[in-house]
Amino acid sequence: MFTRLLTFCVFATGLLHISAEYRGPRRAVYLLKPLTTTLILILAYGTTPPVSSFYQATILLGLFFSLIGDIFLMLPADQFITGLVSFLLAHLCYIVAFTGRSGFHTTWWLLAPFMLYGIGIIYLLWSHVGSFKAPVLFYIAVILTMGWQAAEQWRWGEQTGARLALLGAILFIISDSILALDRFYQPFKPAKGLVLGAYYVAQWLIARSVM
Repeated sequence: MFTRLLTFCVFATGLLHISAEYRGPRRAVYLLKPLTTTLILILAYGTTPPVSSFYQATILLGLFFSLIGDIFLMLPADQFITGLVSFLLAHLCYIVAFTGRSGFHTTWWLLAPFMLYGIGIIYLLWSHVGSFKAPVLFYIAVILTMGWQAAEQWRWGEQTGARLALLGAILFIISDSILALDRFYQPFKPAKGLVLGAYYVAQWLIARSVM
């Protein structure tokens, strides 16, 4: 009951946030964006029993850094780099969580699609990111490693939670890719809705992987 109620609240506030991004008022964005991520954090915290205390703690820390990143990215002043660092720390926490369960594996056929995807994104963005080349390159490497190790966790563990984490990691990569393309390559109106929709589902799946 707890999980269903929180899940309903997460997607309700997430949809309201997406609507507020397009229609306003702006004060609704300031309320609903951090609220939605906070509800996802509470969902992960309230999962009992967790698959492991260490896994739950590192996922919670990743969600906390995501919440900080959400706050920085919604501020009127451009806090892109600060937000980028916050989400970078979140992804590092998720990597620690995923490798803490199954170890750091190097299955090359699992790595290959993430590498090819990264090369494609870098090719599209490289001439458009200007002075952000180094941080964007590092961020792409970290988030793709997060996805790769989620895939490794699924391969070696095959628990339901591992499948949820992998789906969440893939959606997170998609969300951040759309965000980068919209910011640096070619802005397009549906971007905010696509970014936020994929982001909230991704974080919800990663939070549910604690079970």
